[in-house]
Amino acid sequence: MGRTAKIARRSLLIGSAVAAGGIAFGYWRFVTPGPNPLQTGLAPGAATLNPYVILAPEGITVIAPRAAMGQGAQSALALLLAEEMDLDWDALRIAHGPPSDTYYNGAAAAEALPFVPADHSLLARAAREAGQVAAKFLGLQLTGGSSSIPDGFDKMRRAGAAARAVLLQAAARRTGLQLDVLKTGNSAVILPDGTRLRYVDLIPEARGITPPQDPPLKPRADWRLIGQRVPRKGIEARSTGTERYGIDMVLPGMVFATVRRNPHFGAGVLHLDTMRAASARGVKKVVPVQGGFAVIADNTWRAFQAAELVKVAWAPATYPADSAAMFAEVASSFTDDRRDSRLKHVGDVEAALSAPGAQVIAAEYRAPYLAHAPLEPMNATALLKDGVLTIWAGCQVPLYAASAAARAAGVSTDRVTLHVLPMGGSFGRRLEDDFIAQAAEVAAAIPGVPVKMTWSREEDMTHDFCRPLAMARGRGRIEKGRIVALDLAIAAPSTTASQMGRLGLPTMGPDTAIVAGAWDQPLAIPAVRVTGYRVPEMAPVSSWRSVGASLNGFFHEAFLDELLHAAGADPLHERLCMITDVPSRKVLEAVGEMSDWGAPQPDGWGRGLAFTLSFGVPVAEVVDVEPTDQGLRIRRAFVAADLGVVVDPLNAEAQMQGGLIWGLGHAMGAEITFAQGAIEQRNFDSYPFLRINQCPEIHTRALEVGDRVHGIGEPCVPPAAPALAAAIFRATGKRLRETPFSLQVGFI
Repeated sequence: MGRTAKIARRSLLIGSAVAAGGIAFGYWRFVTPGPNPLQTGLAPGAATLNPYVILAPEGITVIAPRAAMGQGAQSALALLLAEEMDLDWDALRIAHGPPSDTYYNGAAAAEALPFVPADHSLLARAAREAGQVAAKFLGLQLTGGSSSIPDGFDKMRRAGAAARAVLLQAAARRTGLQLDVLKTGNSAVILPDGTRLRYVDLIPEARGITPPQDPPLKPRADWRLIGQRVPRKGIEARSTGTERYGIDMVLPGMVFATVRRNPHFGAGVLHLDTMRAASARGVKKVVPVQGGFAVIADNTWRAFQAAELVKVAWAPATYPADSAAMFAEVASSFTDDRRDSRLKHVGDVEAALSAPGAQVIAAEYRAPYLAHAPLEPMNATALLKDGVLTIWAGCQVPLYAASAAARAAGVSTDRVTLHVLPMGGSFGRRLEDDFIAQAAEVAAAIPGVPVKMTWSREEDMTHDFCRPLAMARGRGRIEKGRIVALDLAIAAPSTTASQMGRLGLPTMGPDTAIVAGAWDQPLAIPAVRVTGYRVPEMAPVSSWRSVGASLNGFFHEAFLDELLHAAGADPLHERLCMITDVPSRKVLEAVGEMSDWGAPQPDGWGRGLAFTLSFGVPVAEVVDVEPTDQGLRIRRAFVAADLGVVVDPLNAEAQMQGGLIWGLGHAMGAEITFAQGAIEQRNFDSYPFLRINQCPEIHTRALEVGDRVHGIGEPCVPPAAPALAAAIFRATGKRLRETPFSLQVGFI
């Protein structure tokens, strides 16, 4: 039995035992609703009907317990609740709410399991349910993996329906009327004579009523908000610069800090001379922190300036010092002892590839480290006073961040209060808690005084936990114009092991992120094999928008395009012949219709098509490029995706456009390289991205075909790079097998 098979079998046995134990001894804990964290600190005169609704005389607040980082999750979740509760959308307010395991994310845990989205077998369903159980018991309150809508679709609607039921009962108690003659609308109970009892006026009666556990939900025909083009909450503040992000935090008596850490990840300090910095204007203190030092001053700029005066000798890196050596480590990992998974193996691949006279195509692909580079750099505000630590910060894993802050400040977790603030971007970076722990560590050095810790842009870029670098080797056989064999081997460090290790969470079995977006593609090829190889961790890595699929969408689809070209097959027609999943077929047909596939294109233009199924969402994209004397210009792009249910059409459209732009921009010009153990790119000038003048005309279509609800924040990223590569090939004849493409072609 191979190593992967042993791991998979062991994981299944352990998982079965855990699930059986849960059924026998603790399943009731899973089905029992969690405590309502809103009961603590409730304002006078207010009432909470469940963990998602607060009624107060001045209005109604919906708790949407997922991070607000520009992706619109909070607005969409609130919309689900508002639908069932019959709230006035224009009047309600949204808050993140306190960190609590009541707000666990079961969909995120289920996504990591090695089952394709179309697998509805008993084992797959049982495993997804086990993932839900594990997420609750681990307190996995997490924003990521395009999981907010899948996780919240039923939870938020049930919460809204339960709150509505309570308010109907409250109105019945006040009026003496029967429930069946009462209606609701626009945040009020409506009596038979048309009298409106505002929800907030029913607080006294509502307080003593227990919400129903499983209230009936509206039929789809009665939806008035879900699926409609309603204005997204918070968009005005974000568009006018009035949103208050973490970096905007102001408290009375606040001081300001910045941190410098060893640019060689995991290494410490050999020598530190802080004399000049400590005497600089406005500086209050220079203190050591884990892996470096912090400067505390009377404003952020003076802290930045003083940090440059510190003389420091950093310990060297323990991993390969430069990008060439790192890629050499990746290339050497295609070995049996580093094989991590073989989740897809159909037919006799070796026999098919070695058959006499077989037309075999082979290619190797590479992708570099990539930074998250959100516009708002890492920051957090902390106050340690009388043994109580209060944190204000944007973060995606609040419970784990609070624990990390407690350890850093030397207090117990129950003495920590974390206020989760809106974020100026993340793309996965704020799944980490290092910057929050730093703020707590600095606060411990100046107790009783609130301190806002802000990284410089250079610190942010050079201390990012990047998307991993990776390589892929593909072999395929063509016969009579068809692909009859495909073998894809992918080598990358484990994002899951790196990230979960920092959170103190266990990992078990193969890392599906290494092969996500490749092994799970619904294509019928007679002989196909996808193998993942785990590269030993070098620089630490983390989740980056669309995680492993961001790499493997490029590897899988770029190689598939090479095979289709060698076969003389039409990229769209042949994919439709191979596709085995109905929603995937529908998005391919949709993008073909949108782009008028097959119609003549302007002279010299190149057109590329790519498809990737990731996070349960099939996405097809077409990109058109035009060669010019100054370089390539991306002219048009078409995106089709199936979401099962489109909760918020405006936001879905924005996320589809944003995912495409993110994917195109990074494929064109972005890379993180290492020299002497440190990241070389220090700011946006050395980390180019898609500029507004380069953005193509984008057309989107969101379908509702599948039987499950999905999120759209990440799935439109993976097809962008291979669609662009295919378009460039057809325009120039150049096969681009390495990103960024700017290493080989120019763009305008």
